[in-house]
Amino acid sequence: MGIGELDREAHVPEGTDGGTGGGTDRGPGGTRGRTPGGTRGRTPGGTRERTPDGTPGGAHPSGQVPRTLAESLRAGGDGALTALLRARPDLLAPVPNDLTQLATRAGTRASVVRALERLDRFALQTAEALAVAPDPAPYPVLLALLTGDTPDPAIERALPRAVGVLRAQALVWGDDERLRLVRTARELLAPSPQHPSPTGLGPTVAEATSGMSPGRLQEIIATAGLPATHDPVSAVAGLTELFTDRTRMAALLDTAPPEALAVLDRLVWGPPYGEVTASPTPPVRWLRDRGLLLPASTRTVVLPREAALHLRGGRAHRLPEPAAPKVETAREYRPQVVDNAAAGQAYAALDTVAELLKSWGQGGPPVLRAGGLAVRDLKRTAVALDVPERFASFWLELAYGAGLLAADGEADEKYAPTPAYDSWLDQPPAERWAALAGTWLAATRTAALVGGQDAKGRTLAALGPGLDRSAAPEVRHRVLRLLATLPPGAAADPETVLARLRWDRPPRAGVNGSLDPREQLARWTLEEAELLGITGRGALAAPARALLNLPLDEAAPDVASDAAPDALTGLTGLTAPADPADPADPAGAHACEPSVAASRAATLLAPLLPEAVDHVLLQADLTAVAPGPLLRPLADLLSVLADVESKGGATVYRFTPGSVRRALDAGRTASDLHAFLTTHSRTPVPQPLSYLIDDVARRHGHLRVGAASSYVRCDDDAVLGEILADRRAAPLRLRRLAPTVLAAQADPTALLDGLRGMGYAPAAESAEGDVLIARADARRTPPRTAPAPVPEGPPTPDATLLSAAVRAILAGDRAATVARKEPAVPTDTTGPRTNGTLPRTSAAETLATVQAAAMTGSAVWIGYVNAEGAASQRVIAPVRVEGGFVTGYDHTADEVRTYPLHRITGVAELADDEL
Repeated sequence: MGIGELDREAHVPEGTDGGTGGGTDRGPGGTRGRTPGGTRGRTPGGTRERTPDGTPGGAHPSGQVPRTLAESLRAGGDGALTALLRARPDLLAPVPNDLTQLATRAGTRASVVRALERLDRFALQTAEALAVAPDPAPYPVLLALLTGDTPDPAIERALPRAVGVLRAQALVWGDDERLRLVRTARELLAPSPQHPSPTGLGPTVAEATSGMSPGRLQEIIATAGLPATHDPVSAVAGLTELFTDRTRMAALLDTAPPEALAVLDRLVWGPPYGEVTASPTPPVRWLRDRGLLLPASTRTVVLPREAALHLRGGRAHRLPEPAAPKVETAREYRPQVVDNAAAGQAYAALDTVAELLKSWGQGGPPVLRAGGLAVRDLKRTAVALDVPERFASFWLELAYGAGLLAADGEADEKYAPTPAYDSWLDQPPAERWAALAGTWLAATRTAALVGGQDAKGRTLAALGPGLDRSAAPEVRHRVLRLLATLPPGAAADPETVLARLRWDRPPRAGVNGSLDPREQLARWTLEEAELLGITGRGALAAPARALLNLPLDEAAPDVASDAAPDALTGLTGLTAPADPADPADPAGAHACEPSVAASRAATLLAPLLPEAVDHVLLQADLTAVAPGPLLRPLADLLSVLADVESKGGATVYRFTPGSVRRALDAGRTASDLHAFLTTHSRTPVPQPLSYLIDDVARRHGHLRVGAASSYVRCDDDAVLGEILADRRAAPLRLRRLAPTVLAAQADPTALLDGLRGMGYAPAAESAEGDVLIARADARRTPPRTAPAPVPEGPPTPDATLLSAAVRAILAGDRAATVARKEPAVPTDTTGPRTNGTLPRTSAAETLATVQAAAMTGSAVWIGYVNAEGAASQRVIAPVRVEGGFVTGYDHTADEVRTYPLHRITGVAELADDEL
């Protein structure tokens, strides 16, 4: 190994984790300490950790040590099985036949990866330590790997909980004397050249020397000062014993050159691999000759695990994190200030969504061929709403997720409000907000992704495909629950919230070195919650606490995600309601149905919103001032009659010829408009406004436009002559068909717009000659279903499904493991029947056995093949045998069933002590 490689910088193979360490915690000659396999380290109080059902350390209630994961699950009881299925719902698809099948499924790679991803940082560190520990590992060995030579009370207190979490999720089984990590998890977390361990440790001495020649092994142990052996196994054992003996290892390192110790310092915390050259430097040769660096390939050496642990002081991790970081307060406000600020944002959110959908009421922008909204249309929407484009995307996605906006499904698809929008507008403002907030909490579509690129490099469009992130609902709920741990009125420091989330779920690397996706979602959640009025000035508002089923007048308990893997169960819009009777579910204390939570939130928000008014103040400059939010009928008509000029505490409307013509187009007459203004104005109607209405009404409808391609008709032929003579009419390509009719090459809409641009006030008419009325709510899509969230894996099962699944699994397990009486003379001539195969008896013997069981009320074991050809074993108690069918209580299905006798492959009696 040359100075240019390892002596200066340890080579990091592609795909390895992190950088090299900057030195050891102890000197190379370190003080004496116990080996990782020492006896030091007990659980607090000297007692062994207990499983939820009370059995110590995962042992059988009878005291027998489980030999397999299935036996460990069998010993856990109903409560432990229920907790496992709730924490890992993927194990229920489909429901396993018995505990052996459940254990097999729990050890599959996909299921184990999903379970590991849901562990908190310390539980994951515990699993990583078990992956580099002997298999099985006693509890003291595991504790020593996490604390090192220096006892750490925090780790000693936290480790029983972490081991309990791993046991509850079937990632670890066995008692405290024989802790076993499931094989798949060990393969995922154990060190290998292709997948270095997160601990930074390398292979053991035995693993690293597996391909080494016996002669080379004898050279290494001789140079290290060990006696020669007669076989490679004892040589490896002697070298391992040297590296794990703190006193002898310290003495060996005391003789090392300082440059060699510097090489070890760069490898000790990982990656443990370094490149070699044909001419290694003397310090590297010194380490290689004594086995402190062992060959991993022709160009790479590795620091063996036992040597690294000595240099680390016995610790598997550089920085164990037994306790979750606390969420800190950035600033405190009075709760009333927070609630009022959030209410103001909530009202602005309602106003923005209503304005957006109203502007698209006559038909919005077209739908792109690939789906979604064009960039130019998004920019126009942002300008119309007077918000940045990323906020415009948020409001669009919120309305789309709530089912208020959709594509109309026509040949030339356009976006338009749905019929649900009208129903939404009819609700009180507080209920409208609760509906939007509930949609946001449960939505997997993530508006902040708009403008980015998907995996294929395509730009993601608003309302288009590719915006679903299945982790979004959970991250939103988790962030809001962390905000709720602070007292009411306290705004959290965002960085401490993100740090806590990183502990709850250790981050995964983003694409091309980007931020962890969950951290990005958390940052967006904080921003969107403020926009929507979930938070006010960074603090969680009372209506949001009610929506999340949290206490209103105190901080919610800070519950780590590992303490209850489904701690988010029961939160509005995420999963099924939590079980209030389940002590493992902290959310259950305040859980209620989503509709009840939304109603509570609306009740709390309603008094904070400004009350709607039924009047405006007309002014002489052709404006009207609304001193507050207007009642819906008044607001709808006024928005047609006038244009919004400015918003704020009071909205200012301006009357223009175009706005008055718009009201006349909607079917109103001049007298209707005068009466409307007189009724709803607290000030006299100004004379200029009356003149404006009368003047536009006098000219409105004087011209009529219909479809020829299109045409214009007017009783006054002089007006048509003026139009023909006007140069601005040239693009319309008009020609006179009759004294009162002009034909145009443009379509009716373009003709209407062109004439209005010339200063006329034409009215559209139907094929029958009737004036067409353009109402503001005339364009709606057909009934549309709101987009369903894309779940992250199987949904958390509810209490009913869990109870039924547990009963079915346990019943199937009893059927698979029950002891049977063997017939005196075997009827199966193919050979002896082994455990797990279907019983084989003749039809006459089957009939006689089930009839005898029906008369005596005893249970029997049967083999059954259903109509699809699927074979199963069942334990039934026959009650009636007639007509070629046997009816009885099926212990496997936990219900009464009827089976055709010709589908029963065989029957056997049960042992006397069974069932």
